[in-house]
Amino acid sequence: MIKKITLLCLMFSMLYVSGQTTPGVYTIKNLDINTKESDFGTAFLGKDRVIFAAPTTNTMIIKKTWKENGQQFLDLYTGLITDDRQLIDKKRMPGDVNTKYHEAGVAVSKDLKTIYYTANNFYEKQYLTDSSGVNNLQMFRASLDIDGKWTEKEKLPFNHVEYSIGHPALNHDDTKLYFVSDMPGGYGQADIYVVDINEDGSFGQPRNLGPRINTEGREMFPYIGKDNILYFSSDGHSGYGKLDIFASKIFDNTVSVPLSLEAPVNSVEDDFAFIIDDEKDRGFFSSNRDEGKGDDDIYSFLADPGLHIHCGQAIMVNVKSEDTGEPVAGATIELRNESGEVMETVTAGADGTYTFAETLCDMPYVVFATNKGFLNAEKAVRTANDIDQEALIVNLNLPAQFVSNKVNINTIYFDFNKFNIRKDAAKELDKVVQVMNEYPELLIEAGSHTDSRGKDKYNMRLSEKRAKATVDYIVSKGIDASRITYQGYGETQLVNNCSNGQKCSEAEHQLNRRTEFNINNESGFELVPTPQE
Repeated sequence: MIKKITLLCLMFSMLYVSGQTTPGVYTIKNLDINTKESDFGTAFLGKDRVIFAAPTTNTMIIKKTWKENGQQFLDLYTGLITDDRQLIDKKRMPGDVNTKYHEAGVAVSKDLKTIYYTANNFYEKQYLTDSSGVNNLQMFRASLDIDGKWTEKEKLPFNHVEYSIGHPALNHDDTKLYFVSDMPGGYGQADIYVVDINEDGSFGQPRNLGPRINTEGREMFPYIGKDNILYFSSDGHSGYGKLDIFASKIFDNTVSVPLSLEAPVNSVEDDFAFIIDDEKDRGFFSSNRDEGKGDDDIYSFLADPGLHIHCGQAIMVNVKSEDTGEPVAGATIELRNESGEVMETVTAGADGTYTFAETLCDMPYVVFATNKGFLNAEKAVRTANDIDQEALIVNLNLPAQFVSNKVNINTIYFDFNKFNIRKDAAKELDKVVQVMNEYPELLIEAGSHTDSRGKDKYNMRLSEKRAKATVDYIVSKGIDASRITYQGYGETQLVNNCSNGQKCSEAEHQLNRRTEFNINNESGFELVPTPQE
């Protein structure tokens, strides 16, 4: 027992330590594939390839330099990920996605048949500018055809000629598209937005992620990792300088405070476009730090350990008497996991309460309470998938053990024409075991019943099988077989009017397929439980 308790304590210590928010530890590597110009913005294309932006290698006699910095315009390429976290086998993406202007910033659907990407506002041979003559960035969608080319290029409906939209990212079931825009009404120079993707491929209304993510500066390059972790770059949150990479977990209604990934991922220069393969704890990001090969370079990384964002919601348990409503002081309370394993056992205070402070967000738990002189009570709960939540209140009312010469449990029901003990019945039978352990002089009878369907003699035999199965279960839990008898009553004691020939619903028939527990020695039995050891 001491060994078991020690093991449980160690498990809880590990749980609490691992529950702390940490940015992770990263080993980074500059890629051989980088050029002296700008290479950046990776996106996973399956498990072994990525898409990234790089200077065009098109040899057509066409002006391919960008007057802003004299560099080549950017096109989209793919590369194969090697075991040592390099990229090789660089190939220009086939199809209609690459033009004579910029393309970058890609998100890929889980079936690898759809991409979203950023490009200059150049569509159907029209180069469009806003009212001040600026050609803004727009977001496009393309599909993979049977020849392996990206075609059916289309503009997304919330693009606008007067402002930029780009840097797409998809959540893990492709139902939400995150992107960046400097559209009016935001918090700063560039904000992150999200829009729902409907089943037919249409879109909902874009929503700003709010002031916990967006600042007066620039928030850019979103990526959604495991457990809905949003990675993004910002020069508005406190960091090392210029664009730094941050992580924030998106919950149902809230987001966590952005956490800097720190050095060596972040530097005094621009660090951005972070993506991670959560199964392998490796990925890529981009940076224009001084030690790179060119303007922007792609870096690979290995995370060990990885990032963890803690979220917890306390569970406050109130234990009361079901009959009187009074607190049950000193009640034993157990916190169990979804499988029924006991995670923690505590004693309620004088007010019948206890608060489990270290429970996690968005987790299923079972809260169980017991006390001498009462039947057990339990409740399955799930903590909120949100941070900064008040404690989840769980009220457990402990029933009296006896009512009208019967053990006070919920009726034991059986399936039609069967006598096996169902899972819900086993929980109630455990209460009978509890009572018989507390009162060693108690003798009871298990009486089983059927509904009226079927022949009377058959139902009598079926009820006897149900009664015996009930007793066998209780005896298997350590109760002396001499203390419990059983009797089958067939359909002779119906609880409603569903007798032979009467039309009744299945729910009404179910009420008659039951087992009840009567006290056999009520006159000589004193309701005084055995004292606690």
